[in-house]
Amino acid sequence: MSERILVPYDGSPQATDALEYALETFPDASVTALNVVPLPEGYWAAFEDTEHRAADIDRAHERGQDVLEEAITVAAEHDRDLETEVATGKPAREIVEQAETDEYETVVIGSHGREGVSRVLLGSVAEMVVRRSPIPVVVVR
Repeated sequence: MSERILVPYDGSPQATDALEYALETFPDASVTALNVVPLPEGYWAAFEDTEHRAADIDRAHERGQDVLEEAITVAAEHDRDLETEVATGKPAREIVEQAETDEYETVVIGSHGREGVSRVLLGSVAEMVVRRSPIPVVVVR
C-alpha cells in the first residue's frame, strides 16, 4: 500500500511550502490537498435561515475549489497528480477528523511562524493539529 499524505491548503505561502515539501519528500505517496472553509457558527449562525446557510455552504465549496486549483498547479509543476478535497467547519477540527477517518499516514502542514505571545493570543491551527492528530504531523516553516 502506498503512503497517503494530507496537506491542509489555504493558498498561503506557508501552505504552498508545505505542499511542495510533501511532493518532494514523499515522491511515491498519494497526496491530498484539503481546503477547509470556515462557516459562521454560534451567535452569527443563529441569524441565518437554512436556505441561506445552504447557499453559503455551496459558495464556500466553490471558493475552496478555486483555492485548490492553485494547489493542482503547484503539483503539476512537480510532475505530480494531486487529489483535492473541500470541507467546511473549524480548520483544525476538520483536518484532524480527516486524518482520523480517511486512513492517511502523515499530515504535512505549513506554519505561520508565530512565536511567543502572538502565537498564544492568535492561536495556531498547526499547533492544534499537532496536539490532536492521531498520526504523525510534519510542520513546515
